[in-house]
Amino acid sequence: MSHLVLRHLSKRFGNQRLSALKDLSLTVAAGEIFALLGPSGCGKSTTLNLIAGLLQPDPVPYPGEIWLEGIRLNPLPPERRGVTLLSQHSRLFPHLSVGENVAFGLKMRRIPRAEREAQALRMLERVQLAGLAHRRPAQLSGGQAQRVALARALVIQPKLLLLDEPLSALDANLRQEMQELILSLQAESGVTTVWVTHDQAEATTVAQRIGLMFEGQLHQLGSPAEFYQQPQSERIARFFGGVNFWDAQADQHQLWVGEGIHLYGAVPQQGKVRLMIRPEQIQVFAHPPTSLHNVWRAEVISERFTGTQRRLKVQTVLGLLQAWVAPHQRFRVGQAVWVYLPPEALWCVEGSPSVAALPLLV
Repeated sequence: MSHLVLRHLSKRFGNQRLSALKDLSLTVAAGEIFALLGPSGCGKSTTLNLIAGLLQPDPVPYPGEIWLEGIRLNPLPPERRGVTLLSQHSRLFPHLSVGENVAFGLKMRRIPRAEREAQALRMLERVQLAGLAHRRPAQLSGGQAQRVALARALVIQPKLLLLDEPLSALDANLRQEMQELILSLQAESGVTTVWVTHDQAEATTVAQRIGLMFEGQLHQLGSPAEFYQQPQSERIARFFGGVNFWDAQADQHQLWVGEGIHLYGAVPQQGKVRLMIRPEQIQVFAHPPTSLHNVWRAEVISERFTGTQRRLKVQTVLGLLQAWVAPHQRFRVGQAVWVYLPPEALWCVEGSPSVAALPLLV
């Protein structure tokens, strides 16, 4: 069942030549965590502000509509939409205590004082801040302040929770802790959630589905696995970390790259294709493996240890490849190795006229 429905949303600011949002339509199911992913300026936050009622969609080229639980939100002010927006900055009221901050939304709904204080205390326990109700925001760490903001957002039991880069101001350890906390609270409450992020890893970790945006438009919609395994264009593949690409001529399972260079693919294709493989899917061996398709001799050009991986650049007849291997696999620069490109890991994608402007992820 569709819980949130967006139809033909567009938004242009002032005299900008390009729209911040162009004819966006999508649906989010009840109880789903949906991630809007994309680089800065692609329209993610604009979309959240439209849903929250902080902005109004443009009437042209189409009159954009926002529906939640079958109710059209466009004419409703923000406070009547049943929507809560949490940004990367906690925006706590500095003159109120932690408990008063959490209870503020309940107070606006005229919940009796004793009841709202009790609900605020219970919510503080759920975000692991029991005992801090009487502190002021200035006495909190960044992670604690964001937990208070989360408690304030959830205590009013919104129909829809909007998260706008909620963890980007936190360090890596706190981000992981907050991810787990938000996922746990969302599972308990079942609140439908739209999570905006520019971080591919965060989107694939937290969301059941992802919508990838570039320049105000939705380019692909699907599960994290679909983005990883079946990107619909080279631009999308590069955004998700793909760095090895070739032009190829396909004849069913046979793939010809250049003169006399033959690969075998698991998925049949026909005609000219753009071929890709992710660096972590390439296997590297110190000795030639036996009875495998797609094995090529190579030379290690560079090696970089990242903690969880060793990132290699290897020179092959296919050109310079990037291969990310397990940290225990140690190779030296100049060493002769063999690379294996699993047939099931080779994907054909549509080319993109703007991929040259995108940096390789190394």
